[in-house]
Amino acid sequence: MTTIYGYSVSGNCHKLRLLLEQLGRPYRWIEVDSSQGETRTPEYLAKNANGKVPMLELDDGRILVESNAILCYLADGTQFLPGDAWERAQALSWMFFEQYSHEPYIAVARFIRGWTPLDSPRRTAELPRCCERGHQALAVMERHLSSQPWFTGADYGVADIALFAYTDVAHHGGFDLSGFPAICDWLARVRATPGFVAMPEPAPENAALIEASA
Repeated sequence: MTTIYGYSVSGNCHKLRLLLEQLGRPYRWIEVDSSQGETRTPEYLAKNANGKVPMLELDDGRILVESNAILCYLADGTQFLPGDAWERAQALSWMFFEQYSHEPYIAVARFIRGWTPLDSPRRTAELPRCCERGHQALAVMERHLSSQPWFTGADYGVADIALFAYTDVAHHGGFDLSGFPAICDWLARVRATPGFVAMPEPAPENAALIEASA
């Protein structure tokens, strides 16, 4: 059985849970709280020297890391990954966009607001840039979604899952999505897909920090 090591309130980890649930594929989930250093233990580093979640482990001991690579592996041969080479490349381009132009700003803003102290210097040093670049990424998504319903091609799939995870909780990072109506409609379409599961809410202490940052 596929084993996923993940932190449930991480968007990068939730991507995998969402796809596996929608595939109806059995899996084992091992909770690893990366915010508490649980990815830096000798046992974990022996499996993943980069010390991050998520991580996939197969019964034969093979390990795969990086959330979008795992998404593509799990989706291979299913309707979630286009069979057409051009559409598959388009989906991959959006997944690269998610990791390079979206996640580093929207996810990091969420982390700073919910997982760092209120007096953390990161709040003044990094949040303004995260806000600026995050809005730029959202504007790119809005433009695409103004004429296309999905990011994976003609149908919902891996690129939508990749981009959904942190966009759906962008408000935790201080992003107001009301000015992005096409994104809001797309989020609603994703939530309506069969087998959809939402990301759990942050722990009370993290939720309190997010609220205090508003």
